[in-house]
Amino acid sequence: MENDATPRLGNLSAARFTSQLLAWNDRLSRNLPWRGDRDPYRIWISEVMLQQTRVETVKPYYSRWLQRFPSISHVARAAEDEILKAWEGLGYYRRARLFHQACKQIIRDHHGAVPDNPEAFRQLPGVGPYTYAAVRSICFHDPLPAVDGNLKRIMARILALSANGSALHRTVERTLATVIPVHRPGDFNQAMMDLGATVCTPRDPRCGECPISDSCQAHFSGQVDLYPRPTKRKPRPHVPVAVGIIWRDSQLLIRRRPPEGLLGGLWEFPGGKVEPGESPEQTVVREVQEELGLKVQIMDRIGTVRHAYSHFSITLHAFHCKYTDRGAIPQNGSDYRWISWDEISHFPFPKANHKLFPLIEGNAPPRDQQL
Repeated sequence: MENDATPRLGNLSAARFTSQLLAWNDRLSRNLPWRGDRDPYRIWISEVMLQQTRVETVKPYYSRWLQRFPSISHVARAAEDEILKAWEGLGYYRRARLFHQACKQIIRDHHGAVPDNPEAFRQLPGVGPYTYAAVRSICFHDPLPAVDGNLKRIMARILALSANGSALHRTVERTLATVIPVHRPGDFNQAMMDLGATVCTPRDPRCGECPISDSCQAHFSGQVDLYPRPTKRKPRPHVPVAVGIIWRDSQLLIRRRPPEGLLGGLWEFPGGKVEPGESPEQTVVREVQEELGLKVQIMDRIGTVRHAYSHFSITLHAFHCKYTDRGAIPQNGSDYRWISWDEISHFPFPKANHKLFPLIEGNAPPRDQQL
């Protein structure tokens, strides 16, 4: 029997809310490659990949990853280029680099196994609150809500919460911590994720299929689309960029991006942002001189591609170049390689650079123009 002290979610007691949700999950949970697995390594890498990335995008990456790195020791032994190459195209590359560091630390400090000590796991590189709660609830049965965008959207509608941003996150986390079932916390988190991904969607939610719609205040008021309250987004800037494909005989020059920052650790063609009043060709000459200490001569225009990142977009201009001081070598501490075109597939590149590959391959300069 319920009493005034019984925790509630919307119009339902917590017990009824969770029982209806878990019954729905038992019938209709998504068939995902990592579902049903309790191996902390596999659940951990799936959750890292799923951060800010669609499930359908992650599926093939997850399968290929486990084929190449079936255990933590395989990850720890790999070179960073191998890790980034396996991650190539998935985006947010810092996730991969931190996971690589964490696996090395596990080999060094925890005998090669994901630590079952909660604090030891929490302190590993890249393990934030969401990853910590997801892995601990699924693999170790800790009653911790794994609060992501799906859970915040569901709870904002159930409770008709006007808060957004960090205030909404705190309210959702605090509320779910009082009701998450201790016997199936991982299933509860995964059920909520599935519900948000397939039923309680950002647009056009299918309330008639929702197992907990009778607890939802937004549903009863006919205002589901008003929750969660939107946060004001800044306009996404657009940046013009120019790069040079610098040839020496039949080899071209690539450089590695600094380890920290956007696309850290990936390889790219030398170049940079086009400054006001500057032509793309002038940008290439200036950037290569400033960053590598090399003088180059523009030969031919290769083409232009566009690419959108999460917070900005670029127009990327590319040019065939040769450098005129053959005795010089790249300077300023740059990590660089001279490679043949056949070797390009061995290195992890940003997606925008990948869009140039077919243009370069179909428009290579004549051999007699290569210095």
